[in-house]
Amino acid sequence: MTSQQAGRVLIVGAGIAGMAATIALRRTGVAVDLIDIEPDWTVVGAGLTITGPTLRALRQLGVYDAVAAQGYVGEGIRVCGVDGTYIRDIPTPMPPEAGVCGSGGIGRPALYRILSSQVVASGVRPRFGMSVVEIAQDKDGVDVSFSDGTAGRYAMVIGADGIYSRTRHQVFPAAPQPEYTGQSVWRMFVPRPPEVDRRHYFLGGEVKVGWTPVSATQMYMFVVERTPRKFREPHELPGGLADLLKPYGGHVRTFRESIREDTEIAYRPLESFRLPGPWHRGRVILIGDAAHPTTPQLASGAGIAVEDALVLAEELAHHGAVPATFEAFSARHEQRCRFVVESSIEIGRLEQEQAPPEAQTAVVERALARLVEPV
Repeated sequence: MTSQQAGRVLIVGAGIAGMAATIALRRTGVAVDLIDIEPDWTVVGAGLTITGPTLRALRQLGVYDAVAAQGYVGEGIRVCGVDGTYIRDIPTPMPPEAGVCGSGGIGRPALYRILSSQVVASGVRPRFGMSVVEIAQDKDGVDVSFSDGTAGRYAMVIGADGIYSRTRHQVFPAAPQPEYTGQSVWRMFVPRPPEVDRRHYFLGGEVKVGWTPVSATQMYMFVVERTPRKFREPHELPGGLADLLKPYGGHVRTFRESIREDTEIAYRPLESFRLPGPWHRGRVILIGDAAHPTTPQLASGAGIAVEDALVLAEELAHHGAVPATFEAFSARHEQRCRFVVESSIEIGRLEQEQAPPEAQTAVVERALARLVEPV
């Protein structure tokens, strides 16, 4: 049985993982229904850092050229001290056959526009403001009832509904819940100076500061802070971020001085958990943050979500049968995803301990070198 004969697939969640799965499956001829609980293609967040392996996955998905045109692609990560002085560069080489740069960034709204246009072009019309009320499955299919009173039967259900996944709760009711890691991240858009041609880290202080170019004229700056405070009120954000940036020099000082009361700042507590495998039960499988939520230290969460989609579509095209597809997916990609999660958590631990910059960057280099390996 080929993937074209596998039957209709339901994808729950129209974020990066869900859109990527829709694009990849439609490319092999699979019929897809895509739903999301949000009322539209809403996206929250300033920008997205993209590693070379993620760019490779986006190229395999068919959107690399659009990402390169609307975002930023380049090479390397520059490591600086708190005062802005240069320490070293972390290389980010990709093999020539990958056909991509080693580093990049893009605004989340821009990436959503790129992916959503491909979803629509594939013939799928997402249904928004909908959720799954009940899942009942047998050996031949999955019966799903929806919040709008409709129902459907599917050969496969893909839960791509994020870290707070309702699909995970429905299929794995005893699964662990997301837990606060002790760190939170602040983000804001800043102008991209003409001389900035790559990602930057500023290490050695009480917080980790960095930026990623996301277009020819913009970057997003991030600050990772160790704090027991999981939430902050919006009015606290401008002053709070300005205080954290006081010790930092170079362009960071300029960006700090630009903060006003109405400056748009995103603040998010970092949460994670480890879900025991396998990430599938019967004919339902979890991908993306629903299965392996990761903190942003390695900038690979979106990348492994897109890889999830590609691997799942490839294995379905090869095996046809859902059980064999899921087993092959797990064998091929589960450990890679766990490696990203564990490496990100390790970097976060070193940040919280204020470990020397070389200790932090060593984990980044080792992890990126391994992720360059083919999926």
